[in-house]
Amino acid sequence: MQLLRLLSLSSVASAAALVQPRAGGCATPEKRVEFRSLDAAAQKQYTDAVMCLATKPSGINLGLNTTLYDDFSYVHTHLNQIIHFCGQFLPWHRYFVQLYHAQLRECGYTGPMAYWDWTLDAADPAKSSIWTLLGGNGNPDKVEKTGAQEWMCVTDGPFRELRPAYREKEYAPHCLARDFFDGKERPGTMRGSAYNAQEVEFINGQKTYADFRLYLESIPHGSIHSAVGGQKGDMKPSTSPNDPLFFLHHTQIDRLWYLWQQGDAEARNKDITDDKTYPVDGTKSAVEDVLQFMGLAADIKIADVMTTQNDLLCYTY
Repeated sequence: MQLLRLLSLSSVASAAALVQPRAGGCATPEKRVEFRSLDAAAQKQYTDAVMCLATKPSGINLGLNTTLYDDFSYVHTHLNQIIHFCGQFLPWHRYFVQLYHAQLRECGYTGPMAYWDWTLDAADPAKSSIWTLLGGNGNPDKVEKTGAQEWMCVTDGPFRELRPAYREKEYAPHCLARDFFDGKERPGTMRGSAYNAQEVEFINGQKTYADFRLYLESIPHGSIHSAVGGQKGDMKPSTSPNDPLFFLHHTQIDRLWYLWQQGDAEARNKDITDDKTYPVDGTKSAVEDVLQFMGLAADIKIADVMTTQNDLLCYTY
């Protein structure tokens, strides 16, 4: 079984190294950290690596005329219907982040994957120190259009020159865009009450995977996407990986799943019982279900990522 898994992974060539099982197992898992706890040199190395991805060609299995950075948005949007609002949501994104981290390493980043703990900023998200490090809100005086879509361009920070190639399934090159919005005002509260410590405590108290996933995905996860993406930003559509913030956000989502699993590891490292599809058809997800990646990496089973302390992932929080 392990040999077949290795052969499956190695059969998918790409422009950069894919995640490979560790031959020696997972004796020393890497500890992921909050982005702001990295020192300035590591933060710059991280953001430089992100920009590096935007200079590399698409992986040969996708064969797009865009960049390796855009591969992530392309795959995410094309699989949108099977990786959200169902049991695959957490395991699929767990591996997606791992693949992204592997590509950052190919671009020179040597540190751990980092997360954005937005509970620390929920009282006043628009004033979070994260924006000083990653660029802030879009500039209302710098707006681009692609078709009917307006983009409020980010004009500060390390990603101000980033130009994502897609909006959903359409080729639509544009500036990196953000639009801080709470549904009524800009920036307003940025829906901070949906991702504060009290909300996370409530979600962590859920007893079943299905309930935990539902509340986590629908409330804090979705609220961050809406609050940062608004109507004129990249975080709202299914091409949300256009914004580098996506990966810090989803590492936080993975962290919360990891912490929930630790509450009863023996049971929860095996529990994926949830709706298998969206819209719901009555079938339930199982650890033997296959996670698809369209050639970004080899497809794997949910069972391969149910714990982070295995030879394929090997990390903790």
